[in-house]
Amino acid sequence: MYQNTNEQFTAAARQFADTAAQVNRLALAGAEKAIGLQLSTIEQNTNAAFAFWGELAEVRDFDGLKAVWPKGVQVARESAERSVSASQEAFGQTVATNEAIVQIAKGQVESATAQAQEAVEGATKAAAGKTRK
Repeated sequence: MYQNTNEQFTAAARQFADTAAQVNRLALAGAEKAIGLQLSTIEQNTNAAFAFWGELAEVRDFDGLKAVWPKGVQVARESAERSVSASQEAFGQTVATNEAIVQIAKGQVESATAQAQEAVEGATKAAAGKTRK
């Protein structure tokens, strides 16, 4: 009897560990993609800002400043658009990762429910067989 219980416990612990590892891999991959996306956006925004500051440093008079000012506004707008787009994409990636994790959890709950039903049915049949004798 104890051996059967130990085997069930070992199988459940192994299944839990496998599921936890799978969920952790998904979460880590999702975080890696989101961080990579954010870092790429920061790099692009930084490069654009430094390019603008380089042009601004070359300005020597007010007319030059008036010519460069629209470029600065354009750089700021594009940087903001890139940041918003990257944030939306990272959020979408997070949602997709969470949906995958929910599907894994749902599968585990369904599997555990099926195993519990089988155990109850087996115990019911065994008890019914003993009472008939």
